[in-house]
Amino acid sequence: MHQTSYLCQIIIFMLSQFFTLSNQLAIPPPLPILPLPSFSQLKWQQRELIMFFHFGVNTFTDREWGTGDENPAIFNPTSLDADQWVETAVQAGVSHVILTAKHHDGFCLWPSNYTAHSVVKSPWKNGRGDVVGELVNAAKARGVDVGLYLSPWDRHDRRYGVNKEYNEYYLGQLQELLNNYGSVREIWFDGAKDSDTPNMTYYFSDWFAMVKELQGTINILSDAGPDVRWVGNEQGFAGTTCWSTINRASLSIGSSTILDYLNTGDPKGTDWMPAECDVSIRPGWFWHKDEEPKSLDELLETYYNSVGRNCVLLLNVPPNKKGLISKIDVSRLKEFRHAIDTIFSTNLAKNCSIKASSRRGGAFGPKKMVDSDHLWTYWAPSDHDRGPYWIRLNATKRPVKFNVVRIQEAIGLGQRIAEHEIYVDGTKIVSGTTIGYKKLHRLEKGAVKVKSVMIKITGTRAAPLISSIGLHFDPFWHPDRD
Repeated sequence: MHQTSYLCQIIIFMLSQFFTLSNQLAIPPPLPILPLPSFSQLKWQQRELIMFFHFGVNTFTDREWGTGDENPAIFNPTSLDADQWVETAVQAGVSHVILTAKHHDGFCLWPSNYTAHSVVKSPWKNGRGDVVGELVNAAKARGVDVGLYLSPWDRHDRRYGVNKEYNEYYLGQLQELLNNYGSVREIWFDGAKDSDTPNMTYYFSDWFAMVKELQGTINILSDAGPDVRWVGNEQGFAGTTCWSTINRASLSIGSSTILDYLNTGDPKGTDWMPAECDVSIRPGWFWHKDEEPKSLDELLETYYNSVGRNCVLLLNVPPNKKGLISKIDVSRLKEFRHAIDTIFSTNLAKNCSIKASSRRGGAFGPKKMVDSDHLWTYWAPSDHDRGPYWIRLNATKRPVKFNVVRIQEAIGLGQRIAEHEIYVDGTKIVSGTTIGYKKLHRLEKGAVKVKSVMIKITGTRAAPLISSIGLHFDPFWHPDRD
C-alpha cells in the first residue's frame, strides 16, 4: 500500500510539473494565409507617402507629352538644386523619391551612352550635367531612397517600333541606371502611349529579369507588377474595396480593360501585389506657370482615399524651369505634413479600456492593438472563436470625441478581413469591406462624442489579426459646410 501511495504522489507531482510548464510556454502565432508580402514590399508599404519628380523638356515647352522632336538646348535649368528637392521631401515626411529619368519624349536626364538626346546636348552645365546623379547624391546625404521612371514609349528614338533593336536599346539604358547610381528602390514601367504610335512589343519579362538581377531589393511597378501595381487611375484614389492580392496572370500592361481590377484587387488572388496611387499636387504632371497646387482639403481627401485604403500615395511635385520646387508647393506640402501629424499624433483609443471577443494567448491580447508596433504585434482571437469577431473600446472617464477610425491588419501574415462594421454607443455608423495595412474611416457626418466604440468583423478569409486601432480627431474635416 505504501508503495502504491508513493507512486501516486510521483505521478501527481509529474503531472503538476507538466501543467506548470505548459502554462509557461508561449502559444505560437497563427499560421499565415498566402500570399505574403516580401521584405521589400513591407518596407514600401510602411512608407505610406512617397514623392514623384516629373522634370524634363516638357518643363520648358509647357507640355505634358513631348513630341520627341524637342531641341535639347531648351533644357537649361538656371538654378537646379537637387538638395532643395530632397529637403522638400524630407520636410513632407517622405523617405523615398522617384525621378522621371526619361519620359515619353525620349530625352534622358543622365548622359546615356546609347543616345545623344540627353543632357549632354544641353547648355546646362555645358553638357556635363547629370540630373539623376545629382538627385542620387542629394538623397544619399539625407538618407532618402531613390526610384526611377524610364518610359518604355520613346517618341524620339528611331529604333522604336523595331522590336529587337529597341528592346536592346531599352535594356542598355536600364543597365546604365541600375549599375551606375547605387541602390534603386523602385522602378516605374509606364504603359502609356497614344493611338498613333507604331506597334511595338516590349520584352517585359526580359526587362523584369534584368532588373531583379541588377537590384535584388528593388520593387518593380507596372500594370502587372510584379511587386507593385498601378492603381488604375491618376486621381490617387483606390477602390473602397482594395485587396493587396491579385492574379498577375490576369493582368496586361497598357490594357484599359483591367482598370477596375487593378483598383480593387482580388480576394482570391495568388500574388501579393499592392497598389500605388499616383497623383500630382498640380493639375498637370509637369510644371506649368499658370497652375497652382491643390488645396489642403484636396490633398487630405486624396490621403484618406489612398493611404487610408491600403495603398501607398505617390505624390508628384514637379520642379519648375529654374530647377527648383516652387515656394507655393513647398508651403502646401508643409501644411499637408502638419495636418497629417496633427490628426494622427494622438490616439484617443489609448485612453479607453479595450476588450475583444476572445484571445489566442497572452502574447496576442487586445492591448497589442494600441502599442507602438503597427505590424508585428497584434490581437488574435482564439481558435475556438468562429466569429463574428469584435473589439470594444470603452471610455474610462468622459466620453471620447473623434471623427476618424483607423484599423490596421498584421499583413505580414496575410490580408484577411473582407467585411467589417463600426458601432458607437450601439448604433452602426460604418459598413466597410477590406482593411489591409491601413484603413481610415473619416466619419461622413462629422465628429461623434460617445462612451463606447465597437469594431465588428463580419467576413474574413481566415481569423483576423489586428495590429493597431486608433480613434483620432481631424480638425480639418467639416462635412457640414457647403
